[in-house]
Amino acid sequence: MIIDSHAHLDMPQFDADREAVIQRAHDAGLSLVLTIATGNPEGSSVENTLELIEKHDFLYAGIGIHPHDARTANDAYWRRMERWAEHPKVVLWGEIGLDYYYDLSPRETQCAVFQRQIQMARSLRLPVSIHCRDAWPDLIQILRREWDGEERGGILHSFTGNREQAVECVGMGFMVSFSGIVTFKNAESLRDAARALPLGKILVETDSPYLAPVPHRGKRNEPAFVVDVARHLAQTKDVELEELGRRTTSNILRLLRLGEGPVANGGMVC
Repeated sequence: MIIDSHAHLDMPQFDADREAVIQRAHDAGLSLVLTIATGNPEGSSVENTLELIEKHDFLYAGIGIHPHDARTANDAYWRRMERWAEHPKVVLWGEIGLDYYYDLSPRETQCAVFQRQIQMARSLRLPVSIHCRDAWPDLIQILRREWDGEERGGILHSFTGNREQAVECVGMGFMVSFSGIVTFKNAESLRDAARALPLGKILVETDSPYLAPVPHRGKRNEPAFVVDVARHLAQTKDVELEELGRRTTSNILRLLRLGEGPVANGGMVC
């Protein structure tokens, strides 16, 4: 078994063949795909994602306001997000965080929205999925204040930080998720971070439709390609692919509290 801990199956890049993409994930042996809705009052990502998870048993969802969209959040939408979070297959709050590379929302607004969502996730007893780009000092500061020692933990999604940042966040209860970036030739510092972490704290993801791993680089990414991420990460960690798949699957099921039922027992319904 293997699990894609972060994909965006509602995005328009999949409009032409979404059902075929989901079937290929099933055929590739994926026991679960966590599809992430990027909450934005001006779009319909959450509604579309909820429709998908209701249709496919092995799809679960995370919902949250991406830092790019922080400027669009309003009180009415916060209330809608809280209602959506009550769906039994919404198992994570995210992706949330900070992005100072694109700066599509003011940094002060990003920080305020990030902090509010951490508080909401704690209230709802949901783990979080965190996006961080070029914002590590502020992100770490907020996590130290708001999340350190939090029982539910979370995920550093598509991790691009360094070894020290990975180790510190693992100490706060986070798991570190590696995307196709870890397969890139120039990502040796990322592989160094992976080597520093125990298998019990590692996840794999695609972040599809983005960041296709080698040998698919330059193409649209999709959940089935998580096997290539896992294969490369297994080589980096010097373990068998089957062992890495087993451990990362156990890790995400434990985090999401999905330890019972058809997914945990190896069954899937597509």
